[in-house]
Amino acid sequence: MKRFTDIRKQTDNKFLNLYEMDALTSSGKPFNYYFATRNTDDNIRIKTRNMIPEGVLIYAIKEDEPDKILMVHQYRYPIDDYMYELPAGLIEKGEEASAAAIREVKEETGLDLVVYEGGNPDFRRPYIFAQGFSDETGCCIYGTVHGSISDKLQEDSEDISAFFADKKEVRRILHEEKISMRASFLLMNFLGSNENDPFYFLNN
Repeated sequence: MKRFTDIRKQTDNKFLNLYEMDALTSSGKPFNYYFATRNTDDNIRIKTRNMIPEGVLIYAIKEDEPDKILMVHQYRYPIDDYMYELPAGLIEKGEEASAAAIREVKEETGLDLVVYEGGNPDFRRPYIFAQGFSDETGCCIYGTVHGSISDKLQEDSEDISAFFADKKEVRRILHEEKISMRASFLLMNFLGSNENDPFYFLNN
């Protein structure tokens, strides 16, 4: 059974828009449901049904010290506060996810990312980020980074401090800091890694 009868765009913004659905419950009763999307009207996922990723999340280990992971402490406008995250960003039109990851790491941190291609490809496929209110999808890119941390390529709207965290610091962040859910799950894998096999969990 189709679970909605109509969709209407409620806003007309450049980066994010709100849609209203004439939705139906499992028993067929009508109600209004709302969701946000970065996609254009022709490309909202409820119409295309595709799983093309819009963004990337980057799990990057320090090349010469694989017991440390690259993290960012970033100001986020919706909470008017700083939070701990892994580097991330949007994929530009026509750009491959791995290329987007390399670009985003360079822009946010000044570091150079070498993409790791090993392990189970299922862990690189697109996933839905916030299914309760958005159709946004993204994938995770894994790799190592080298170079010197710098904020010279950040946009004026960005307030990001990049750093390398060891397991002690990761445990502290998970225990007491504001942190994104996506980052927290990947950091749990980092805590189980070792220097000789930093991407062990990709082999499951």
